[in-house]
Amino acid sequence: MAEPHITRYIFVTGGVVSALGKGIAASSIGLLLQKRGLKVTNMKFDPYLNVDPGTMNPFQHGEVFVLDDGSETDLDLGHYERFLNQSLDQGNNVTTGQVYNSIITRERRGDYLGATVQVIPHVTEELKSRMRAPARSEDKPDVTIVEIGGTVGDIESLPFLEAIRQMALEEGQNNTLFIHLTLVPYIATAGEFKTKPTQHSVRELRGIGIQPHVLLCRSTSPLSDSIKQKISLFCSVPTRSVIVAEDASTIYDVPLRFHEQHLDQIVCEHFGMELPEPDLIEWEKLVERIKHPQRRVKIGICGKYVKLRDAYKSIIEAFVHAGVSSDAQVDLIWVSSEDIKHGGAEKYLFDVDGLLIPGGFGERGVEGKIETIRYARENKIPFLGICLGMHCAVIEFARNVCGLEDAHSYEFYRDLKHAVIHLMADQEGVTELGGTMRLGAYPCIIKEGTHSREAYGTSEISERHRHRFELNNVYREMLTDNGLVLAGTSPDDRLVEIVEVPDHPWFVAVQFHPELKSRLINPHPLFREFVRAAVDFQTRKAVPAEKEDESSDQLRKLNT
Repeated sequence: MAEPHITRYIFVTGGVVSALGKGIAASSIGLLLQKRGLKVTNMKFDPYLNVDPGTMNPFQHGEVFVLDDGSETDLDLGHYERFLNQSLDQGNNVTTGQVYNSIITRERRGDYLGATVQVIPHVTEELKSRMRAPARSEDKPDVTIVEIGGTVGDIESLPFLEAIRQMALEEGQNNTLFIHLTLVPYIATAGEFKTKPTQHSVRELRGIGIQPHVLLCRSTSPLSDSIKQKISLFCSVPTRSVIVAEDASTIYDVPLRFHEQHLDQIVCEHFGMELPEPDLIEWEKLVERIKHPQRRVKIGICGKYVKLRDAYKSIIEAFVHAGVSSDAQVDLIWVSSEDIKHGGAEKYLFDVDGLLIPGGFGERGVEGKIETIRYARENKIPFLGICLGMHCAVIEFARNVCGLEDAHSYEFYRDLKHAVIHLMADQEGVTELGGTMRLGAYPCIIKEGTHSREAYGTSEISERHRHRFELNNVYREMLTDNGLVLAGTSPDDRLVEIVEVPDHPWFVAVQFHPELKSRLINPHPLFREFVRAAVDFQTRKAVPAEKEDESSDQLRKLNT
């Protein structure tokens, strides 16, 4: 009789301050175990009361990461997918709002048979049930990595920490592992690192009943053996299990640094697993190309949230992936669309090799984005528009090529003569904001002879969406008569998914969010070709006209 499958659990917590990189740490651990042959899944448990981050301001929460099933999730889900090269679903991101909503719904139905509903046991039982959900599925993981959002000491995190304390008792000490990410700050005036914040953070955890097995110590530079020994002594963690999480030039180097300190071996030993060393050769080569590119290109990003990079986290990472394909470092030039509106595009974008307009909501900055697109189209600068970026591209084309001077989007103005962007039919009458947009993966058919078809190499694709508005089909004929190419549409031809400008080196705008499916080992085709077009554009600027064709051929051969 076969032994029952056992799923082990790794719980990742954070202390001292937020934004230390628990998501990167959890992803790196997952990658190392995956490379050792284990089946791994990552989960994020967020203590906030929102059901999901879909209605939260990007300045507060950063990017909303959308999954294939339409779930709006925390940006750390993006790190999980990019590192482990797997697609996750709604169950991988749990919030307090979801948990309380589920419990209250059951209470209203009378499922608790009149019992007083309390944090313990009802909330903690619901949390544990969701942590165990992957182990109950057909595709049972060997290891489930559970990242607890927030910082130890936060009031809202207490039920989550109590739940994982109980998990250790119920699943067994040998099947659960606690990893605590903390900060070891360097005090310049004293000329030394300080371990006291880490000591206090671990003491807080131990007061809850959790003794960490491994400490990941964030620092700006390497920690000496004496510092590690001091942390070990005061935190009751073996010196070998005090892992330095030093600042890295690229997040993709983190798993390699953890492996150098035997973190994955420590995990395997704790779980009693004898596994082969991880195969990291391909990953090492990719990281080496990130660190030592042969060339650099400048891509201008014109958006509304440029002061908070986390709002565009997936776009940033997609450019890293695409840069590896062209052996290029992509330098992102962040420009506020408000600045473009008041100062003009040429002032800020005169030396870029490509331009991107990302997604977003709201009217602020739209005119600056439209002006940026006009500048890219007229100056033959490679361009990629995403979601709102596509809407702005259609508005710009309608105004400056089709002659519809007052063309605009119904999203911003209701009283319009030429609403070339309009509300989707299935969005009419929708009043609630959360989870009601067109969300998740949808198919698209790509037209032959287009840049998009060449990039994907296939006629049918599936991409993730997050929008309410679309190209107004009333204006299709006018736009195409004036040269706009409808390069991609939904299978029923009702929704325009991709538009291109044909008399341009590379001008593509898409309704979906390609950045959400880009991975280091599998860069997204549109970002890959966009960066190649930018490299080609840069080369043409630097090479005399008579040598242009020869240089382009050589570049294409190198990229191939």
